[in-house]
Amino acid sequence: MQTTHPLRCGRWYGLKAATASVALLVSALVAPASAATPAKGTPEHIRAATARIDGAAIRANARTTADWPSHGLDYSETRFSKLAQINEGNVKDLGLVWSYNLESTRGVESTPLVVDGIMYVTASWSVVHAVDVRTGQRLWTYDPKVDRSGGYKGCCDVVNRGVALYQGKVFVASYDGRLIALDAATGDVKWEVDTIIDHKFSYTITGAPRVYKGKVIIGNGGAEFGVRGYITAYDAASGKQVWRWFTVPGDPGKPFEDESMAKAAKTWDPAGKWWEFGGGGTAWDTMSFDPELNLMYVGTGNGSPWARSKRSPAGGDNLYLASIVALNPDTGKYVWHYQETPGDNWDYTSTQPMILADLKIEGKPRKVILHAPKNGFFFVIDRKTGQLISAEKYTPEVNWATGYGKDGRPMETPVARAGDRPREVTPSAYGAHNWHSMSFNPKTGLVYLPVQNVPVNIVDNKEWKFNGVRPGEPMSGVGWNLAMYANVEPPQSKPAGRLVAWDPVKQHAAWQQEHVSPWNGGTLTTAGNLVFQGTADGRLVAYKADTGDKLWETPTGTGVVAAPISYLVDGKQYVSVAVGWGGVYGITTRATERQGPGTVYTFAVGGTAKMPDFVAYRMGALLKGVAYNPEHYKEGTALYVSNCVFCHGVPGVDRGGNVPNLGYSAADTISNLDRFVFKGPGMPNGMPDFTGKLSADDVAKIKAFIQGTADAIRPK
Repeated sequence: MQTTHPLRCGRWYGLKAATASVALLVSALVAPASAATPAKGTPEHIRAATARIDGAAIRANARTTADWPSHGLDYSETRFSKLAQINEGNVKDLGLVWSYNLESTRGVESTPLVVDGIMYVTASWSVVHAVDVRTGQRLWTYDPKVDRSGGYKGCCDVVNRGVALYQGKVFVASYDGRLIALDAATGDVKWEVDTIIDHKFSYTITGAPRVYKGKVIIGNGGAEFGVRGYITAYDAASGKQVWRWFTVPGDPGKPFEDESMAKAAKTWDPAGKWWEFGGGGTAWDTMSFDPELNLMYVGTGNGSPWARSKRSPAGGDNLYLASIVALNPDTGKYVWHYQETPGDNWDYTSTQPMILADLKIEGKPRKVILHAPKNGFFFVIDRKTGQLISAEKYTPEVNWATGYGKDGRPMETPVARAGDRPREVTPSAYGAHNWHSMSFNPKTGLVYLPVQNVPVNIVDNKEWKFNGVRPGEPMSGVGWNLAMYANVEPPQSKPAGRLVAWDPVKQHAAWQQEHVSPWNGGTLTTAGNLVFQGTADGRLVAYKADTGDKLWETPTGTGVVAAPISYLVDGKQYVSVAVGWGGVYGITTRATERQGPGTVYTFAVGGTAKMPDFVAYRMGALLKGVAYNPEHYKEGTALYVSNCVFCHGVPGVDRGGNVPNLGYSAADTISNLDRFVFKGPGMPNGMPDFTGKLSADDVAKIKAFIQGTADAIRPK
């Protein structure tokens, strides 16, 4: 019988094994992509693409900006895209690739996030949409089911500024104060926490969360309603609270939470019992993060009530209102602060977006914060120490202070605190710059800043009591606590809106573009020497970043308030913007004759998609024929201001924004106003129920004001 040589046998099996290994490797390399890599837009692809997003990925992306994984693009919130496929030479060829219906009728303030062609964007009422950029089709939506009847609990529309993304989860903060973690691939809820410390108060959330070092961080709104501000960090994996830092001190009769609160309490007058009405300082929007310094920065809000004479009668700076505060992101411990508006008296929040930059100032490199808060001054602040480097007016409409001294404090004018008489303080509470995002282009060295003037005349209410219903004080009937009256005399300045390219080193404007209205959108700047901004009159515009020359524009239907973004998908550059008119100014006023649902528009060079149909704004004739008693007009005026004016505007004078102006309602509607005021059909859209707050006689007087005002302005 023939046998096989052992050596030859071993060689055979070794060769056979090696051949099999090579075959497996080749098979893996040449296998169809569907077998090795999930198809784009599938749950498997989304799960893989989003699972890699963490701090390291966000920092790595900042070197290329191929994706837009965080609210301001990078931790410094520059909103500067390094992409240049779309540039000053070819931007004229931009065209629509697709549009996506957000199915919303209120304000859209969201910055979309995009990772490998998967977009996450929010609409009003905190509804989240996941969209496939490659097709423009919906992947999933998540509705947190906010109680619409509680819409009145926020000052400034039922908006949401976007989500955060981290390790396969999408984080959204709902209008009613919950922080929710969703599966990025499916939209399923992974965990949910209630961030509100006391539901007796009207806390809301409209801002976008941020994730720093595995912690999801969010603040709250509600200073107009009498709340105490704070910011909280939650573990991204579990939702467990890690730390909380209050922005203003609590009851001095109880132990303070930390040394920073004890320090702050020394700047408040206890005679005012500020802790009973919260003090304000809500951290409702801006944050940024410097990983090298291990510092996060948060902007704080206005005082509650607005009038310092009521919340702190003897005066004082009232820390940490209207400040930028540096915190340790690991512990939430206070590190330093700079107060931009000491003793805030005018709703001069410092919650407007901030940008971290490295600049050469007076020949020396400085790590700085760039900030343009409501108060009209552009601040350059050392982000290591909080030292003020410079502060200059970024708009001419500033009369409350002439400048800032070497001590870092404002030099106030006599008009600033003359609360015993009506006076027009500029900027108004709408701010010379509000939440609308600004951007910084290191190639031009310029910040692109939406600037505005919205005139308001104010006077202190000497009789103010916390949560008292005060006819004539704006919105006090639904919980506002301003301790001020507004526009008891007509303002003298004119509304204005402009885009300003600001040089933060020289502290002056390099160029500017005037707009037809206030309340224009945030900005995006790119390495293609471009600046993109949407406008209140319904356009998306591209300018040359260095000169301000207009290069391209396209209609958007309604006004734009949010900022555009740019990113790559499969090697191609896109620009997207979420559009939906609203916000505190857009509720009552508009600059277009069109309306429609919230919409995401996505553009690329050569895009040929058709724009969606724009619907004409339907405004009826000036109200006529409602019977009323003229003797009720004066009392009706005060009741209307206390309950209706910041949502419906002045009847027949304002044109209506995303909420109708009652001066153009049908006569049958106003004649039967009680049917709308008491458990009415508008509650699912955010209309308050005034049952128990207004009487039938009150409603009759409000009708007298609405029809009487329409009659007074009717052309003779």
